[in-house]
Amino acid sequence: MLIYRGIPARPETPVALTIGNFDGVHLGHQAMLQCTEDAAKKRGLPACVMTFEPHPRELFTPDQAPTRLTSLREKLELFESYGIDQVFICRFNRAFAGMPADDFAARILRTHLQTRWMLIGDDFRFGAKRAGDIALLRAAAIPLGAEVEEMHSVTAEKLRVSSTAVRDALASGDMMLATRLLGRPYSISGRVEHGDNIGHKIGFPTANVQLKHNRPPVWGIFAVEVHGLGDTPLQGAASLGVRPTVTNSGRPKLEVHLFDFDQQIYNRHVRVDFLHKLRDEMKFPDMETLTAQIAADVENTRVFFRDRVK
Repeated sequence: MLIYRGIPARPETPVALTIGNFDGVHLGHQAMLQCTEDAAKKRGLPACVMTFEPHPRELFTPDQAPTRLTSLREKLELFESYGIDQVFICRFNRAFAGMPADDFAARILRTHLQTRWMLIGDDFRFGAKRAGDIALLRAAAIPLGAEVEEMHSVTAEKLRVSSTAVRDALASGDMMLATRLLGRPYSISGRVEHGDNIGHKIGFPTANVQLKHNRPPVWGIFAVEVHGLGDTPLQGAASLGVRPTVTNSGRPKLEVHLFDFDQQIYNRHVRVDFLHKLRDEMKFPDMETLTAQIAADVENTRVFFRDRVK
């Protein structure tokens, strides 16, 4: 998969294109990617995605911007897994946000990408003051003989699939609903870093997984599976939070205690799938009480996995 930072000055070939933020790459996004791949193959074009970095709301209202469901790397990995050939990552700054909608359409459809087929979601708007819509794109496409299509919302169990719905499910601890909306378990990918060895000292060593953002959409104690350390996923119990019993730094950490595992895995890149929430994070009066609770969490996680295979 080819990755471009920005829009190339001249295209190597005309493209089939879909546009959006794609945070989470949920079922609705997957439907768009599949439709784009199908249209590209039918027309002999590369299947392409245009996405934006950072999220527009992080520019305009950073204090109110939604928590990210996926890092940029995670999005790119998912795009590739769904058959996308090229990705254009547009730097979303004030100059980009202020571009008139007709200029934006001209750049995408004519000058830079020579788009021959395009798919957008039914709520997609673009250009300064979000003035651009599908009618403007279709008008700009007419001289080129290009096609512009619109995808309507995807539903799961009568619920509109959206990044907001996924965030709400995760915030409430409903991991099963989040899994249904995403079409896969919610996950966090990152490199295993050195920690402070507190888990090792109390008998529950952990893998400390790098977090890309300081506002993860989930908090608490979870049953997880970890991919990237062997041919099959490894089971474990994970803590994602600020560890109030041992520090007052306020910085979130993802720590995973892997069952029946004793290997050095520093700097390995892993994916942690969150399958079930056990409880919220708590502050305990002392380390002895915390250690006893961790032992209970580990046992409850093992019970979850035993029951899961019945």
